[in-house]
Amino acid sequence: MKHTNYDKNVFINCPFDDKYFDLLRTLIFTIVYFGFNPRISLESSDSGLSRLEKIIKLIQESKYAVHDLSRLQAKSIDEYYRLNMPFELGIDYGLRRFNPDFSDRRSVILETERYDYMKAISDINGFDIKSHDDIPEKLIECLRSWFSETVGLRDLNSSDKIYSDFIDFNTDLYMKKMMKYAGKHTATEAERFVDTEIQQMTLPEFIDEIKLWKDGGT
Repeated sequence: MKHTNYDKNVFINCPFDDKYFDLLRTLIFTIVYFGFNPRISLESSDSGLSRLEKIIKLIQESKYAVHDLSRLQAKSIDEYYRLNMPFELGIDYGLRRFNPDFSDRRSVILETERYDYMKAISDINGFDIKSHDDIPEKLIECLRSWFSETVGLRDLNSSDKIYSDFIDFNTDLYMKKMMKYAGKHTATEAERFVDTEIQQMTLPEFIDEIKLWKDGGT
């Protein structure tokens, strides 16, 4: 039996490094912006499940998937290729290809520069792969195109408008957190507390904040 929110769940397969952090938050914001639920292994720290079991479960519960292969290349001597992302892509493809119950799954593959994937995983040549150049605005443009072309959404805001709303959300979130400390601490202390709080915010907290903002809440 498929998950209750199967048709609205989007599995995210991406790097988990500091350099990708801003792109990850942009990615999550855009998915919620279009009314879907981001599903990612970092959403839960259940020690009762292995990481692989958790990933398989999330893939099975999601009709859609975003696979960002932008960290495949080793950047320094003795550094290995990053194989987690193509491995999870393979799990997704296998589920869709060999299980008729999941033949309705849809996904998008992202990369940094065009044709980077060919140097590491040429078997996916011919797939519609979108490049974002590690630029948040271009990532939003890629996702907007996919949600229109593949998911079937219509009358979508422009990528410029979505990015502007993303900036507004971050500004509103910062001001909301500042209000919590206003009058109780110095301005310098309040800024430090807010910066730390936002930096340490878990993905479930971040997603909840986006939904509150999107619904006009506080």
